[in-house]
Amino acid sequence: MSTPLTLDLLNAAGRDDFVALLAGTYEHSPWVAEAAHAQRPAEGFATLAALKHALAQAVRQAPRAQQLALICAHPELAGKAAIAGELTAESTNEQSKAGLTACSPEEFARLQQLNADYKAKFGWPFILAVRGPRGLGLTRAEIIAAFQRRLAGHRDFEFAECLRHIHRIAEIRLNDRFGHVPVLGQRLWDWAEALAAHSDPGFKEQGQLTVTYLTEAHRAVAAQLQAWMHEAGFDHVRLDAVGNVVGVYEGQQPGARRLLTGSHFDTVRNGGKYDGRLGILVPMALVRELHAQGRRLPFGIEVVAFSEEEGQRYPATFLGSGALTGSFVPAWLEQADAEGITMRQALQAAGLPGTLESIVALQRDPAQYLGFVEVHIEQGPVLNELDLPLGVVTSINGSLRYQCTVQGVASHAGTTPMDRRRDAACAVAELVLFVEKRAAAVPDVVGTVGMLQVPNGSINVVPGACHFSLDLRATTNAARDALGADVLAELQRICERRGLTHSVVPTLAANAAPSHPAWQQRWERAVAALGLPVYRLPSGAGHDAMKLHERMPQAMLFLRGGNAGISHNPLETISADDAELCALAFQNLLEDLAAA
Repeated sequence: MSTPLTLDLLNAAGRDDFVALLAGTYEHSPWVAEAAHAQRPAEGFATLAALKHALAQAVRQAPRAQQLALICAHPELAGKAAIAGELTAESTNEQSKAGLTACSPEEFARLQQLNADYKAKFGWPFILAVRGPRGLGLTRAEIIAAFQRRLAGHRDFEFAECLRHIHRIAEIRLNDRFGHVPVLGQRLWDWAEALAAHSDPGFKEQGQLTVTYLTEAHRAVAAQLQAWMHEAGFDHVRLDAVGNVVGVYEGQQPGARRLLTGSHFDTVRNGGKYDGRLGILVPMALVRELHAQGRRLPFGIEVVAFSEEEGQRYPATFLGSGALTGSFVPAWLEQADAEGITMRQALQAAGLPGTLESIVALQRDPAQYLGFVEVHIEQGPVLNELDLPLGVVTSINGSLRYQCTVQGVASHAGTTPMDRRRDAACAVAELVLFVEKRAAAVPDVVGTVGMLQVPNGSINVVPGACHFSLDLRATTNAARDALGADVLAELQRICERRGLTHSVVPTLAANAAPSHPAWQQRWERAVAALGLPVYRLPSGAGHDAMKLHERMPQAMLFLRGGNAGISHNPLETISADDAELCALAFQNLLEDLAAA
């Protein structure tokens, strides 16, 4: 099409013209456009995002047989149709951008085998949006790696994953048709990639992302964020006493109250590129836009890149945001890492004072702030499964964590009768199943035993001890505490019945943080203004917002994660288009707040 398609043209089109204008968006499947046209609002589609969502919903509401036909309408990657030159123009363009037309003989043979294996297992072709999350094209190595990983997947999951990739393919095709380039989203994606170049020794060499508190990689990320903030036009940029990067963009009047926002830039070991960092980069990009326009809002914007949230180097979670709320624990300064370096020493080595006085001085006066907002990758599968790019958080789950030990008697596995054993591991196994059943019985409650260890265990010895962790979460403190009480009571009963002893050491008690109603509504209006449905969901993960909740109103916005929403994992991913919508929603919130 020589001239870009417009929503005005599409909204004015009758059914047949509407379908013709969208021909090729969904491979050999005009019924998708027909179904979307039937659901077109009387006033037409207000945004390109609304059109994309309507098309995805048309597929979601179709019978499974029709969905399967849509999957089967797609060609194999570097398959027979490509060799014979029988691909559609869209598919040819996509496979070419991914370099599939320039495979080595070894790559081509590998892809042919993977195509055959996948088709034999699932009965439909492997579908992958080969232009990737930024739209530029995946490498052949990335394509083969995705092929191999998904070949091991479950049938139902793969069916849904193929449809999700079909929607991504359609999104990119629509962008091309409409001449739409997600410039803000691409900038966010590029920034995240640049930050991911910094990683701790031992991980960087393996291509893994790990940035723990105050390491050389951590300081490099902080320096890069400061440089970008200066370039974006922030009025004040500084590194505070705990290593937080703080950028301030003043309002129309100096000293005006500020909107506080941000997230963390440290990572778990071998983690993802967007957890935390997205919540720093989005408001940075918007300040950059405001500065470029020479525009200031009635309020200031303070972006804090929190130096620590994950508790990876020192057992001190929410260190960065806790310093702002006055909940930094003085004893943390004397904690030592695995190499014996105390936090105080690490701070001083980074050129920071390392004194309690300098940290206490970081506390914020809530009267100087309107509230705190945070955007974050969902870190879960819900939005991804619903084909929704954004979700509004209703509450951050409260959590309880414990380190526990059950003590029994180690004895010979061959000579100790089953009715005379005092097996610590069996007791913990029984508790694990209770945690699963009890948590599943109540909505929005989860329980996890993530660590299990039999110290000095041997294949021929009845376990005499078992160490394990408990992580219990719920949307309210009452539900959290009820779960904790029931689990600990069950542990007591199990041990009494089996003649065992146990110890329980609490390590965390974080209160639930429900979103402030007025701020949650601002996020809802911001999402609705994009032409998207408002979907509300709780956060099962902890966030810096739950610390700021102690001092001021807070609310969060979630961005869909790809690869089933996986997080704390190298497969964590977002698309530039979703990142664009996240930034635009934040922009809408700023405008809403400015007009209040």
